[in-house]
Amino acid sequence: MSKAARLRELIANGTVMMPGVPNAAIARQVERAGFDAVYISGAGMANMTAGLPDIGLLTLTEVARLAGYAARAIKIPAIVDADTGFGGAANVARTIQELESADLAGCHIEDQEFPKRCGHLAGKSLVESEEMVEKIKAAVAARRDPDFLIIARTDARAVEDFNRAVDRARQYGEAGADAIFPEALQSPDEFRAFAEQVDLPLLANMTEFGKSPLLSISELAALGYRMVIFPMSAFRVAMKQSEEFLRALKKAGTQTQWVEKMQTRKELYDLLDYDPASEVWPR
Repeated sequence: MSKAARLRELIANGTVMMPGVPNAAIARQVERAGFDAVYISGAGMANMTAGLPDIGLLTLTEVARLAGYAARAIKIPAIVDADTGFGGAANVARTIQELESADLAGCHIEDQEFPKRCGHLAGKSLVESEEMVEKIKAAVAARRDPDFLIIARTDARAVEDFNRAVDRARQYGEAGADAIFPEALQSPDEFRAFAEQVDLPLLANMTEFGKSPLLSISELAALGYRMVIFPMSAFRVAMKQSEEFLRALKKAGTQTQWVEKMQTRKELYDLLDYDPASEVWPR
């Protein structure tokens, strides 16, 4: 079974938790922790790898390469943030093929104008729904694996209103999207109403410090959501801890008080399936 087919099977049978990762090492940690799928965060890749804000500054080539590192490092399926598809309909078609070739199981494409902004910030603007429909049709026509999951994200809730978000989602479903990602819904009631009005698998974004309430996996499953991403949670924890460590190191001049909090060399090698005594690395 391909990774894309496995992801569809998971969605058909329940609600899938997808911790977000910015790189392949943390993707391996997600897999080791027992999760069934992983989300490769566009913000995470931009912030951690390039030191850039999440405003669409990475190219398709960079995203495909970075996401490919993560997807190939694990056996579980991964989906990736493909921003606005890196251009018009023809560009979206190439995006899908590049991401398929990078071993991704799916991606989401949003209806923001380029340059995009984080979905939970003010100042976003949208393309016309007709333009997004053409992108979705191009994506569907371009994929070589029919199981590759094409998720249409709409940012309309924060830019237009809730009803327009529902209208756009329905149009995107009619255009062939496999699932819908309603960004920045603002209450449990909105999550419930959206699920009642859109008859497609839905993805919920449980990002911290944003516009959406932080609902549990059981709450979202009860509302009918099939995918739940936590795009920046692991990244934020790691960044907070490293910031505290660096302050302590600057003050103390030694890392000795932090050694017990560190991942050991053996733990890292275990994560990477690496045995220094072996002449051959299995992957």
